[in-house]
Amino acid sequence: MSLSPEAIATLSGVSTATITTVLLKKGLRNVWMRGTKPLRPGQPRLVGPAFTLRFVPAREDLATPESWSSPISTRTAIEAMPKGCIAVVDAMGVSDAGIFGDILCARMVKRGVAALITDGVVRDVEGVLGTNLPVWCDGFAAPPSVAGLTFVGWGEPIGCGGVAVFPNDIVVADQDGAVLIPRALLDHVLAEGPEQERMEAWIVNEVNNGAALPGLYPMNAETKARYAATKK
Repeated sequence: MSLSPEAIATLSGVSTATITTVLLKKGLRNVWMRGTKPLRPGQPRLVGPAFTLRFVPAREDLATPESWSSPISTRTAIEAMPKGCIAVVDAMGVSDAGIFGDILCARMVKRGVAALITDGVVRDVEGVLGTNLPVWCDGFAAPPSVAGLTFVGWGEPIGCGGVAVFPNDIVVADQDGAVLIPRALLDHVLAEGPEQERMEAWIVNEVNNGAALPGLYPMNAETKARYAATKK
C-alpha cells in the first residue's frame, strides 16, 4: 500500500524523536530500530511503506553462493520491491556478513526504492555509497551474506533492531535512526506530529529567550495558555 504525497510531505517534517514521543503517549515504547544508523552523514529524512525481508542463521547446506540463483533470494526479492518502498531487512544484528552490496543497491535505485534499513551491515561500502541509495545500518563488513546468514523470504512480519515490522507499516528514518509507525496509527501521527514539532519549537524559542525549564517543559497551565494564545 502506497503513501499519499501529502502524508509523505507531512512526515518528512516530523523527526523520529518526535514520532517516538507521539507514539509513547499512545502506549508504544518499542518503535525505534536498534542499530539503524545512517551510512552517510546528512542523509535527508525519508518516509515510506515497509517492504520486509528476513534472514535466519547460516546453515551450510542452504547459505551457499548457489543460493543467490534460487527463486527465494535477495535478487528475486528486489524485483518485487515497489517504487517508493523502504526495504527493511531482519539480519538479526549480525555484523560480520554484509547483506547487500553495491550491485544489489544499484538495482534498488533503478527500481525506485526509497531506502534500505537493516539491523545488520552492508558490504562494498564505497560502491554502496556510490549508488546514492540511502542506507541505515549497523556498519559494514567484507564477507557476503552467506558467510553468516540464510535468506528465507520477504513480505512477511519480521523483527528489525528488536522492533516488530509488518509489511506496509510506515517507516521514517533520519539522523537518529529508523522508527516504525503502525499503519493503524498513521492518521494519529499525521495529526499529532506536526503539532508536537510546533510546540517544541516554541519551547526552544522560550529557552533561548532565557526561560527556566520548570513549568515550561513540560508545560504547566499558565504556559499552555501562553502557547495557545500564539496560535490564535
